[in-house]
Amino acid sequence: MDRECALLLPGVCAVLSGSGSSLPDDTSLEKLLDWFTGITEAGGSLLEACPCLLKLISTVVHNAASDPGVLSFALRLTGLLAATEESFETIQEHSVLNEVFNLQHWQEAGLWEDPCLRIGWIQGLRSMLQHPKALSFFVQSEFIDPLLQLQTDTSLFIAAAANQMLAHILLFFQPVPPAGCKGVDTKEKDDGMTPSSTDYTAVVKSISGYLKESLVPKESKNVRQSLQTLKLLALLLAQAGPPLRDKLLQTVGDSLEELVTAGSSELTLPLMDVILSACSSSGTDERITRLLSSMLNINKPADLIHAAAAFLRRGQHDTVHTARAVRILLLPLDIMTGQTLLGTISTDEHQFSVVEQLKSKSSCISIICVCLSNTPQITLTPPDVLPCLPVSIVTAVLSLLKICSGNSPSSSTGCSEVSRNVIGSGKVQKCALEALTTLTSSPGAKERISEVFTVLIQYLENPDSDPTVLHKSYQALLKWTSVCTDFSFITDQLRHDLVEVVKKRVCDMRWEVKDSTVEFLGHLAGVCDSIKAAAEECDASEALLGGCFTTPLLREALQDSESYVRASAISALAKTLTHRWQQGATLTEEEPEIVSRLLEILSQDSEGFPRRAVVQYFISWYSSHSPPSSSSSLLMQSVRSVLSQGRADLDWEVKVHTLVLAELLLDEAFSGHPGYKKGSDSHHAPPHAYGVVSEQAYTLHTHTATHTEGAESDLAVVVEQGVVSVLLSGLVDCDRPVALKACRLLITLRETVCPLSLGALDASAAMATVSCELPGCGWGREIIKILKMKKSDQAKEEDIADQRGLNGAEEGADSVCVSVCEALRSLGLDERMEVLTQSSDHIHNSPLSLLQDILTASATHTKPGEEVIVDCY
Repeated sequence: MDRECALLLPGVCAVLSGSGSSLPDDTSLEKLLDWFTGITEAGGSLLEACPCLLKLISTVVHNAASDPGVLSFALRLTGLLAATEESFETIQEHSVLNEVFNLQHWQEAGLWEDPCLRIGWIQGLRSMLQHPKALSFFVQSEFIDPLLQLQTDTSLFIAAAANQMLAHILLFFQPVPPAGCKGVDTKEKDDGMTPSSTDYTAVVKSISGYLKESLVPKESKNVRQSLQTLKLLALLLAQAGPPLRDKLLQTVGDSLEELVTAGSSELTLPLMDVILSACSSSGTDERITRLLSSMLNINKPADLIHAAAAFLRRGQHDTVHTARAVRILLLPLDIMTGQTLLGTISTDEHQFSVVEQLKSKSSCISIICVCLSNTPQITLTPPDVLPCLPVSIVTAVLSLLKICSGNSPSSSTGCSEVSRNVIGSGKVQKCALEALTTLTSSPGAKERISEVFTVLIQYLENPDSDPTVLHKSYQALLKWTSVCTDFSFITDQLRHDLVEVVKKRVCDMRWEVKDSTVEFLGHLAGVCDSIKAAAEECDASEALLGGCFTTPLLREALQDSESYVRASAISALAKTLTHRWQQGATLTEEEPEIVSRLLEILSQDSEGFPRRAVVQYFISWYSSHSPPSSSSSLLMQSVRSVLSQGRADLDWEVKVHTLVLAELLLDEAFSGHPGYKKGSDSHHAPPHAYGVVSEQAYTLHTHTATHTEGAESDLAVVVEQGVVSVLLSGLVDCDRPVALKACRLLITLRETVCPLSLGALDASAAMATVSCELPGCGWGREIIKILKMKKSDQAKEEDIADQRGLNGAEEGADSVCVSVCEALRSLGLDERMEVLTQSSDHIHNSPLSLLQDILTASATHTKPGEEVIVDCY
């Protein structure tokens, strides 16, 4: 703790102990605890550094007028202070523990009913229980029964905290298992940390007895208590070592069997969690295996389905039970679609009850969705477990999609009565489409690819499909396209249908549908390009769309009234044209028109999304093009405009993307020079939460230019392109991410073109001739001010001729030219980087600021009408 904080803390303690009221910023106490916790975790002693804390605690707990929030703070602070044996003993000597955690005192004072106090009591004890002496205090004070009662507290937050507290006691203090035994990963305890066996045994006995008694609800209103108990038991069994785990299972075994027999639907999933946790930790325990078998034979269909799904989600490797769970989850699909999914023996003991359940629309939709979400995992189970071929499941999902759209009435007995429940159900359609998307990796799935495409195009054509269903249909189509290596199945009719539906959907009245369609066209171009890279003879774009109508559609979408659609169209155009750029193809007639429209969007569009997309379009173009090409002239001319407009944009993300483009130009110019660090963003400073940059990594495609004219000519080129102006304007930008990236790039440029090493003096002299023009207003004026301040500091020792040049840039002057190298050396980039990489939190949310806020709030508390502003994080 620094000296300033130590001096202010006694005053803060006086405020908390004497005010009797809450602070204006109710997070201040949480901040104080965070600070104290950090000191403790760093190995510091709070009692030695802050002896005033004990007085604060003692005063607060005896002050009947203390605010409940302050009382809760005192309870938690006490637990934090007593977390080490040495501090625990010191606090005990002052009789503070008995005062603070005395339950009777809080009940008699009428304060126990306040949830703030109850949660403070739990959390304070939780913090303290880190050593055997604290456990002894806990047991001797008979706190176990009140803690057990808090399991069913009216506040769910308090009940959960009590639940976690009980788990902590049992798991933290359990004996360390012998080497090689599977158990909880607890802290290694030396002899001094081993708790008294009597204390721990007493706790285990009380808690396990409570678990046994509270597992089975005596009345319907006790179901919530059973739920909390099951959660605690699952947590314990998942982490307990063999002695504790065996003791718990022995104690609660009969209650678990009774609970399974009772078949409470509300407890099915938490009960499965307990059984599966026991299976994972205890191996082949016969009783647990029997309980699992019982759960997978429940008579209630909905519970049976959920239990089977829970079993599969846990990834158990029990072949018998896996086979059972798979059959359970396939049964509703078998019934609904009429597909033979359960083998030649298609009847199941639960078939009748499942059919009856499926006749109810709400339960039918719920059950089918659970089954669908598990189909991808089912198809990947071992062949000896699966009752049918994986491709049959793909067929069943396709059949279900047809039923949902009303195109395929079921022909199997009993199915017609339940199939009408899913017709037009958007929820089932979405689940089925998601399942179909992930089924591409199933063995034999490609055998159904023609039918898959047919069904998906039908969904895209269906006027009743809602936007989300259409979006998921596009996603499924893309995924299946990505795994296809032979498009011979695409008939002329199928191709025609797809083209027509895309043309129709790109003009849909709903902007979400237009956006999904435009995105699909862009993603399809990317999928097609990756396919061509793998198999050159395969032209997926031609196979699916049969022509070059994509670009005209996307050009039209650039005029859309919805900004999301415009942005998606720009991104899709970049993906569509990437392959042409990489091949250095001849410039088409429409590309100059596209560029003109994009620059218009960048300069005039009122929404940020399209403007960001424009800059990213040129980033993709520049990083993909293969010079020299017919498009190089248009590209470089456009890049200059993008840099000029992007640096002045009001959207910080547009400016950051502009800096990414500038970085690509720097890479192009200086990648052949020694000392240049490509990808400088990761070298100069660690990433910071405020320093957000694009996650996309861009690399130049093929640039083989040599640098025979010297570095000064390359510097002159980037100055002419506007790169240096972009970096300098970004340096003084008010948005931290922009300034941070610009500063990093300027440091990289400085280290490349004007290093300070003796061997680089000649190069530096040549570089000094390269100048950059700064405007006399806006960002240029800010840069000039910085340079003038640096010059004035050195004017007595250095030649002041350059200073006169800067003095010409007064307000209202047109512009001034400065040496690039001189500017780079005089801007104080390293100091600026240090400031930029620091969050404002280091000032506004520091412990010192927090203490000052509390004292200021207290000083103005007695002045009515005066606003109190405190820092908050």
